[in-house]
Amino acid sequence: MSITKSLPAKAAEKTPEFTGQDRHKHQLSPVSKYVIRPAIWIILAALVVAVLYPLIWMILSSFKTSRQIFGDPFALPTQFNFDAYRSAIDQGVIGFFGNSLIVTVTSIVLVVLISSFAAYALCRLHIPFSGPLLMFILGGLMLAPTVALVPLFNLMAAIGLYDTRTALVILYVAFRIPFTTFLIRSYMVDLPNDIEEAATIDGAGAWRAFWQIIMPLCKPIIAAAAVLQVIFAWNEYAFALVFIDSPSKLTLPVGLDQMEGKLTTDWPALFAALVIAALPVIITFVIGQKQFVRGLTAGSNK
Repeated sequence: MSITKSLPAKAAEKTPEFTGQDRHKHQLSPVSKYVIRPAIWIILAALVVAVLYPLIWMILSSFKTSRQIFGDPFALPTQFNFDAYRSAIDQGVIGFFGNSLIVTVTSIVLVVLISSFAAYALCRLHIPFSGPLLMFILGGLMLAPTVALVPLFNLMAAIGLYDTRTALVILYVAFRIPFTTFLIRSYMVDLPNDIEEAATIDGAGAWRAFWQIIMPLCKPIIAAAAVLQVIFAWNEYAFALVFIDSPSKLTLPVGLDQMEGKLTTDWPALFAALVIAALPVIITFVIGQKQFVRGLTAGSNK
């Protein structure tokens, strides 16, 4: 009994001494506290201002008249005038928005599905020649889209897909599959096999395991891939300029470019159109930012 009672007493005597030493070790030095930390906060604040100020200025300018924009570009609008938004709508922004929405959503679904299938087959099914197939798919990362414009133009014209939204969807999917496959595979490759093996024992096939086990576990990286595809497809300009000719099928980047006239430009309407074009990307990132960060950080650690 004396031994059991003496041990807690000695431990209790040593505990305050340990916590005091530990607290002393984690104290910040004066240089870190008064120089490095304030400098980091100043740099971060400057970055926030550099990112947000152009957006805020663009939004405020969309409520001004052309005279106010050129007279005092940094002043607040005297009144919130929505005429610029009505003018932007009259110039076809809603049609551009709809075309971009169709192409972007369709390409997101196809890119995520095809890349998920490919990643699952390459790292979970142990198919023959998976290594060479992976190298072949990743080889697409070395192909620059601008280099392939001429042969792709001839191909789309030959098969009757020139001046169609389908052509843009095919191109957006084809050029994003290599990167998205690499991204999703880097996340899938180290997922635990225990749950999948248990499902196989219970009679689940590869198809059921993919949809009910692997895809739910890959939600963060799928969200990250979807956000990256939104940014790419929504802002893509070269393909949309070359492969679309009809004004009714133009996407937002090309449509906004045509709103800028050679002699005169309705700048308030252009700023209003830019606000309309930027909102979907901003909202998408705000909604999916947690999954986006989780997916990229987890994928980079695999």
